[in-house]
Amino acid sequence: MSQTIADSLVEVLIHAGIKRIYGITGDSLNAVIDAVRRSGKIEWIHVRHEEVAAFAAGADADLSQSIAVCAGSSGPGNLHLINGLYECSRSRVPVLAIAAHIPSDEIGSGYFQATHPEQIFQECSVFCETIMSDSQVPRTITMALQAAVAHSGVSVIVLPGDVAAQKSSRHAVPEHVVHPAKPVVQPSSSELAQLAAYLNEGKKVSLLCGAGCKDAHAEVVSLAERLKAPMVVALRGKEYLEYDNPYFVGLNGLIGYSSGYHAMTDCDVLLMLGTDFPYRQFYPEHAKILQVDINASRLGVRANLELGVCGDVANTVQALLPLLDEDRDDSHLRKSVDRYVKVRKELDELTSGESNRRPIHPQQLMKVVSDLATEDAVFSCDVGTPTVWAARYLKMNGKRRLLGSFNHGTMANAMPQAIGAQATERERQTIAFSGDGGLSMLLGDLLTLKQHKLPVKVVVFNNQALSFVELEMKATGYLETGTDLSSTDFAAIANAMGIYGVRVEDPALLEEAVQNALNHDGPALIDVVVNRQELSMPPKITLQQAGGFSLWAVKAMLSGHGDELIDVAKTNLLR
Repeated sequence: MSQTIADSLVEVLIHAGIKRIYGITGDSLNAVIDAVRRSGKIEWIHVRHEEVAAFAAGADADLSQSIAVCAGSSGPGNLHLINGLYECSRSRVPVLAIAAHIPSDEIGSGYFQATHPEQIFQECSVFCETIMSDSQVPRTITMALQAAVAHSGVSVIVLPGDVAAQKSSRHAVPEHVVHPAKPVVQPSSSELAQLAAYLNEGKKVSLLCGAGCKDAHAEVVSLAERLKAPMVVALRGKEYLEYDNPYFVGLNGLIGYSSGYHAMTDCDVLLMLGTDFPYRQFYPEHAKILQVDINASRLGVRANLELGVCGDVANTVQALLPLLDEDRDDSHLRKSVDRYVKVRKELDELTSGESNRRPIHPQQLMKVVSDLATEDAVFSCDVGTPTVWAARYLKMNGKRRLLGSFNHGTMANAMPQAIGAQATERERQTIAFSGDGGLSMLLGDLLTLKQHKLPVKVVVFNNQALSFVELEMKATGYLETGTDLSSTDFAAIANAMGIYGVRVEDPALLEEAVQNALNHDGPALIDVVVNRQELSMPPKITLQQAGGFSLWAVKAMLSGHGDELIDVAKTNLLR
């Protein structure tokens, strides 16, 4: 059989080290699928929804530290990729999306399934081009791959189905397709001197650290030690900085701790390291704010800066340390750490479970899973309350990973990301923390776990509600509407699919049920009935939020929902 353009595409992907493609086949993808099959070197991961394919590819890229690939057929198929691709873009992981297209001679005619993918994917990609001829291959594909790697973003190749099936001349494919450059980036000597001057002048310095501190644990801890500075961590920095860190004082923001909030508001100098923490209301009003980021375009986006510098966190801190004074007052640090110890004790007291205290507290569930999981487990968590409880109770140790939709904030991300993580590292324990709302949205991809024999453990926080949305409504004084979810036995659904499923309603039985599921040889689902009325309040309660909550309580009583007010009180006050 003569070589096709699809064969050339697959050859480039093989040279780039691609092992898997996530997607759903369709007639416009036939030539690509057939080329994958004949190559025998790339696995096709058949998901049930293309959105899952893009999420899974993002997790694959994150864990493998390399580019990953997803694909969608023309029109609706590749449109379904877009939410997952936005997630990949905002999480800054390199992904190539193959967007199949309608027949090339029908473009512009309003043909069946016609869209304009080259326009649709522009905003969430760093490269988006259409292949219309043999002469573009493999150069366009190699450019797409390199752009994704260079910018840690999404590249899209639009490929009409008939073009993919055309005969291809044999164009040489380079042995090394992608070049993951790792330059040393740090501020100039004059900028470092300015940065040091601000830090040396500060009497109460605090650090706010994020995902840009990956691979810089030792350097950032050394900086905190030198500055006698408490370290507040943004959620995406938790897995890199929480462990072995006597300067850690918690998270800030809507899912953080009061200790983290006060460490920022009480400082006179705040140094931001590798973070794009978005919630401006949690930044200090009177402190001098400094920022170090590898992406200079993010400097000053969230707060007014005294100084912003471009640099890799590890390299910048190494160059900065010799310029900093060593003799510093540690009273701000000690006060912040004492606050954290108190808050941590209060949080941990909420994890106990007794047989007569039902429904199960979600805090208990998260702690049990954290305690029983392997030391190098990969966790993914749905947006909403699973993310809240993961942020507060999931213990990281430098080997574990935590994936989520922490910037894009989309529902239903946990199980799809777990699919990509497990497909990438088959022997590594992978656990998805799913809300009942999130799992319901992409429920069909439980079948992907079964079909591809992916031993993902899905932990369902089943509270019959979109509970984080309910909390937001309560905080602003609205009666919760449209948040109810019908009572569903997800364990029964899993068992009907041929997946091990267990439902837990008694806190006394929780630990054994979790252990059995984690030990199961294959995919498993733990359906845990948790308390709907558990309040996960932010560390900063504004007068507006307090007033809103009071207004909700009045509305609840007047509208005949006083029983919900009683449930909230029982859950959160009568412990």
